[in-house]
Amino acid sequence: MELNTSTTAFLACHWQNEIVGADGAFASFFRAEIERRGVIGVAERLVAGARGAGVPVAHLRIAFQEGHTDLEPNIPLLGLVGEQQLLLDGTPATEIIGELAPREDDWVLTNTRVSPFARSDLDERLRAAGVDTVVLFGVATNISVESAGRYAGDLGYRVIVVEDACAAATREAHEATIATFGLLGEVASAEEVLAAL
Repeated sequence: MELNTSTTAFLACHWQNEIVGADGAFASFFRAEIERRGVIGVAERLVAGARGAGVPVAHLRIAFQEGHTDLEPNIPLLGLVGEQQLLLDGTPATEIIGELAPREDDWVLTNTRVSPFARSDLDERLRAAGVDTVVLFGVATNISVESAGRYAGDLGYRVIVVEDACAAATREAHEATIATFGLLGEVASAEEVLAAL
């Protein structure tokens, strides 16, 4: 694998307390697989490697205004978020977990859809920085990561999903998504990605 560090960005997808934290509302969905796969530690290594190589790290978060007035419940998962009043912007629930806490030169972008590219300025930020390759990792593999990867591919980016830095609610869901994504982009390990920096 080859990476041009001047045209690559790392996209850390939805590493928020509510989604991946042990006490988050989504812990019952994702926490067992997050722990089994050890993805937080892998994500830490990726972020450190990117920073060390001068590659931009974009922390992608999903959050909603008070009353969820900016939430469109056409997607059942988002409907659930609205019904249960989850992911309220400005609360600890929507902050990035401590292990991956953004630094001053990292990007932090907020969106209100499953894909972090939808209704956000992520594409514009990447293009302005001269990025043509995105390295994507996060939770859940089969929801936001897959959605972001497909969207990025359709926008013309080279997309690399870091398999061992992603998790879904079940092993089967993760593996099925990774198998499919190999037809739409590249799948790599964190070791391969870091070695290419």
